[in-house]
Amino acid sequence: MTDLAPDIVELVACPKLPEPCGRLREMPFRHDAWTPDEIATVERMFCDDAAIDDIVAALGRGRAGVRDKIAKLGLRRNSSRPWSTDEDAWLTREYGLRPTADLAGDLGRACTSVYARAGVLGLTEGNPPKWSDWEDAQLRAGYAQAIPIAQIATLIGRPLSGTATRANALGLRHPNKPADWTEAEATRALTLAGEGLRYIAIIDILATEGFPRRTKAGFGPHLRKLGYGRGWGRNWTPDEDTLLIRAYADGASLTPLTTRLGRTKCSIRWRADYLGLRGTHANRDGFRGGPVWSDNDLERLRDLYGTMPMDALATKMGRTKASLFTRANILGLVHGYHRKWTEEEIRVLRIAHDFGVALPDVAAAIGRKYPAVHKYAEKHELRFSRRPRRAAPWTLAEIIALDPSGTGVTDHVAIPGTIDEEKP
Repeated sequence: MTDLAPDIVELVACPKLPEPCGRLREMPFRHDAWTPDEIATVERMFCDDAAIDDIVAALGRGRAGVRDKIAKLGLRRNSSRPWSTDEDAWLTREYGLRPTADLAGDLGRACTSVYARAGVLGLTEGNPPKWSDWEDAQLRAGYAQAIPIAQIATLIGRPLSGTATRANALGLRHPNKPADWTEAEATRALTLAGEGLRYIAIIDILATEGFPRRTKAGFGPHLRKLGYGRGWGRNWTPDEDTLLIRAYADGASLTPLTTRLGRTKCSIRWRADYLGLRGTHANRDGFRGGPVWSDNDLERLRDLYGTMPMDALATKMGRTKASLFTRANILGLVHGYHRKWTEEEIRVLRIAHDFGVALPDVAAAIGRKYPAVHKYAEKHELRFSRRPRRAAPWTLAEIIALDPSGTGVTDHVAIPGTIDEEKP
């Protein structure tokens, strides 16, 4: 190869491009597309701290479209103009009633600028006005007449939470709210709970005896605060234990125990755990949808697992393959099932390799899956390249008949009646 001289900059002249003839075709243009003049107007007015409404009026476009274009252009407010008296009055009137972002857009200022000015003016966002003497008087009268707090809040025009907070600040107590627990009430409640009564029954009894009516939601936590933490407070009797053991041994329903003995499901479950009855009930498998695995089923699975295909085993045992795999995994069983290759199958594979039979046809003829046949052939260095497939399926006898002598050939021969294999 010849080296080029350092002063050579071109080996051959580039052919001259043809000159355009006629007018250039105009590019397609949307009727609502932004023109350069409009974009310049947006940038100029935005930099001049013009309000969004002024920009919208100047362009004749929608407010949402102008806001979107400002965001796409990456424009940010950096207002330095002083606040006027009218702006301060308008901000004082609107602040806290509308989102600050809307106020900033209407004023043509940044949100930080609006927040800073509101702080200077002493404005607070979202804080309710101070309670007036009239509102306090209505609140005291409503509590004195035992009017519900929600109705008092509606009358005054305040939220329920704010009304309750104001009443608490004034030291008011609603007549419908029970007083604090007395020593006599706590003692009586603990006594009734020790007798095994339900909370609702205890509340009714205390109300008939002159004590304040409590709610169930507050009654239970207060009893636990008093040191009562034994649930029902009744010890399990030997007769109840006998019935529970018998129910688990016979596989009977536990519902009668909850209704006749007055025990909750949690209490029965805890007692069963305490007595060591877990796993001996007929429903030990929980909410299983299929049949329960018996000892005979488990023994049968151990004997047959790995001796036949899973489809056949599932049909034989009347279960799904997923159920068999799951239970075998729990038992630690290893499948190990693999159908051995017979001498006839190996001979058919070699004949098919030598005489140009496609590998999918071989798999169909010997009744095996294609991946298994391909893996076995690759393992024994029988390379089946892409071969044409015959229109009519091959049979095992036809493949064997290709080499009756059993010697085989090196190069495969053309076989009539074949079709090309699908391209990947």
